[in-house]
Amino acid sequence: MRGFPNPRWLWWAAVPVAYLLLVRPRLLRWGATREEARAALPGDELVPHPHIVATRAVTIETPPEAVWPWLAQVVGPDEPFVPEQRKLGVGDLLPAGRGDAGYRVAQAEPERLLVVSTRAFHVTLAWTIALRDLGEGRTRLVSRQRIRCRPGVPGFVYLVLSRSADFLAVRGRLGAVKALAEREFRRSFFEPRVGSRVP
Repeated sequence: MRGFPNPRWLWWAAVPVAYLLLVRPRLLRWGATREEARAALPGDELVPHPHIVATRAVTIETPPEAVWPWLAQVVGPDEPFVPEQRKLGVGDLLPAGRGDAGYRVAQAEPERLLVVSTRAFHVTLAWTIALRDLGEGRTRLVSRQRIRCRPGVPGFVYLVLSRSADFLAVRGRLGAVKALAEREFRRSFFEPRVGSRVP
């Protein structure tokens, strides 16, 4: 009948609407509480008018000092994770790919806070990773990205792709940090310390 839209078009129109209203907000706030998503964090001022704000979080069953050495790996290249023992300072470069690509450290407070930022030709990004001591050997890790895309095709493509692909990448890295920190922390209890006597 004329005058009625094709049901198939209604279905395809409903899919992006459902994604924007139901799925995307969950991806941008994966693991985080509403309070954590709304709270101000150091580094927010580096990108004051973002197109995307993503706050994700995970609870790690180790104290903050056992998590801190792994934080640099969250923003690093897609390589096997190794603990970072060097002291991070403002201006240090954390590689995130080939060549000079990477994140510059904007703020670093050992066992508490790491803020990095990067500017590419198509995007400006600030990334804050905060550690909160929950007591009883547990840590809350909160990750926040604030992204502003520049006008043009590259910026638009990044804006579209980052809404889903970025979620998978960040979730995977947070999960890796959790698993590695917990594993190494447990292992430290069973391995004899250097210089200690074994009865």
